[in-house]
Amino acid sequence: MRVIAGSAKGTRLAAVPAGTRPVSDRAREGLFSSLGQAVVEARVVDLFAGTGSLGIEALSRGAASALFVDSAPAAVKVIGENLRRARLAGRGTVRRQDVRALLRQKIGQFDVAFLDPPYATPDADVSRILDELAGQGVVASSGRVILTRSSRNDTFVIPLHWSTERRLSYGDSIVYVIRAA
Repeated sequence: MRVIAGSAKGTRLAAVPAGTRPVSDRAREGLFSSLGQAVVEARVVDLFAGTGSLGIEALSRGAASALFVDSAPAAVKVIGENLRRARLAGRGTVRRQDVRALLRQKIGQFDVAFLDPPYATPDADVSRILDELAGQGVVASSGRVILTRSSRNDTFVIPLHWSTERRLSYGDSIVYVIRAA
């Protein structure tokens, strides 16, 4: 895995921790091409961050800051290493915490929220997390939620006033770009 574009273009990321399924380079490239300038100067949160590749790509492309959240100690260690490798550690904060517990706190508001839960996460749980993102005001008005799911798991429900802007398909992965109201 590598950083696709921006200030850290070409940086090789650390080995993927066991049990982590990162978003492929091809899927990240397509996603960020579709997001265009939406990440420039954005405040980003990367939930279920794994390797941190989504948030690091956003930072490399001009995001102002990124909060990386994962509950696995190995993932948190890899995210820190990847931020150092990409020379972006000064703009990223890493928290080892359960995503649902984090969302119950006042964590501020973000322009882009990456949500890449394990594929085994039931759709009902994903729907609840989306509701918490909306209910807690984590995503700014007109902000975006980027949700990655398996092509076999896509019966989640988005909050009432949100809309799906794009549905991008890459192998067995589907990336949804959801616009917050």
